[in-house]
Amino acid sequence: METFKELKKDFSELSDFLIAIGEKKRQSIIIHMLEDNACRGLQVTSLIEATNLSRPAISHHLKILKDVGLVNYYSEGKKNFYYLEHNMTEIIKLKSFLEEVITIMDKEGIE
Repeated sequence: METFKELKKDFSELSDFLIAIGEKKRQSIIIHMLEDNACRGLQVTSLIEATNLSRPAISHHLKILKDVGLVNYYSEGKKNFYYLEHNMTEIIKLKSFLEEVITIMDKEGIE
């Protein structure tokens, strides 16, 4: 039973991250950043072209992704460059959570 209390706690801690990556427009932004090897960063204008979203929409989605630690930015003059954050803490938490769920399901014979 302790395992399930722990899972419930982990699930709760991951909820903001799951909400952030669960939205299709944000998924599109993440995929574009991965495709573009956005380690050096992309400007909002590049993301507008790739996603067909407005500047305010892109900014809104980038803020949500930034708040969960998936995206960060740096400035050069008046230009902001957004990139995928290399701190993968939340991704690793999600991976561990899913591995635990798989272990429990395998043990219970759930397919």
